[in-house]
Amino acid sequence: MTGWRPLSFGADPTGERMARIRRSPNFRDGVFVNPTGPSHPPRGPGWGMLTSQLRKADRIRRHPAAPVPVYPYTVAELATPPASGLRLTWMGHSSVLAEIDGRRVLFDPVWGERCSPFGFIGPRRVHPVPVPLAELGPLDAVVISHDHYDHLDLPTTRQLVRTGTTFAVPLGVGAHLERWGVPARQMVELDWRESAVVAGLTFTATPARHFCGRAIRNTQHTLWASWVVRGPEHRIYHSGDTGYFPGFADIGAEHGPFDAAMIQIGAYSDFWPDIHMTPEEGLQAHADLSAGTLRGALLPIHWGTFNLAPHPWEEPAERTLAAALAVGASVALPPPGRPFEPSGELPLEPWWRPVAVPSPDSRPTPVPAKLAADEVS
Repeated sequence: MTGWRPLSFGADPTGERMARIRRSPNFRDGVFVNPTGPSHPPRGPGWGMLTSQLRKADRIRRHPAAPVPVYPYTVAELATPPASGLRLTWMGHSSVLAEIDGRRVLFDPVWGERCSPFGFIGPRRVHPVPVPLAELGPLDAVVISHDHYDHLDLPTTRQLVRTGTTFAVPLGVGAHLERWGVPARQMVELDWRESAVVAGLTFTATPARHFCGRAIRNTQHTLWASWVVRGPEHRIYHSGDTGYFPGFADIGAEHGPFDAAMIQIGAYSDFWPDIHMTPEEGLQAHADLSAGTLRGALLPIHWGTFNLAPHPWEEPAERTLAAALAVGASVALPPPGRPFEPSGELPLEPWWRPVAVPSPDSRPTPVPAKLAADEVS
């Protein structure tokens, strides 16, 4: 702790960084705003939310009933380049390792035990990390979507900064990194629609519908973003956290088509419908990104690792699977740590079903034996 502010809270932007924020077209009346207007953090828990939290049957279903199967990622797999030039590995929640055109990019890495400012309280992960951070191998860039604890983790960041990798972050988030010891030469800080080239890849911060903040008093002076990463041969998209909004079509038209889209489909609730998408909205966003053609593979993210919402633990996967198969979308639902190439056979085995708390009224969606991304035109 420095003075009254814990280190985990980061720092508020000041000086030239704050001056740049004030010049941003996305900053109005003293705060960053969403594409659809002012940002609205979720309201406090009402009676319905409290009732759900206290109801034993609901609480039980928000956690797996048995250990979550984690793919035994090996050093040999990490060292073997993808045959197609693009490979994705979901590490849990929104953390994804993307190997693209000979480069390695890590999105929203959270290797900590809790997504919380304190190590003794807060949502705790329900499965171990698939591979220790020290064994992940060299990284060309780390991308952060926004500054919430389940996307920007202090101990993970402090470990990664020692590798010398570059951090690509939304405008204002650099203040946190700076306080944590990340030098300016290792940071690329972008407003929406700004781009930077790192290790031969083009990183573009694109709009999202969310909010920000790590401290008790959230000033809304740090931006949130989705991200486009473009290489010589492939393009990928990471949604970060976002509510559904019409801007996905604009992102696709300007930066697509995408070979794969990593899209938030978990931690939704009727209590905060503007800031997190449901699985069906996530599928619609995927369709919007490709002008309705459902091109490329959908990797659902932001589920399975932390209990952050009142829905059952496995529900995001089940609803995403049902929605995707109903319209013929290519969806990948790997267990944490299992790598796959979006142009090849996509992992669809419902690994979550044996470890989820059974629901008496559930009717699991039948799963095809295999689904390849090129089966969808």
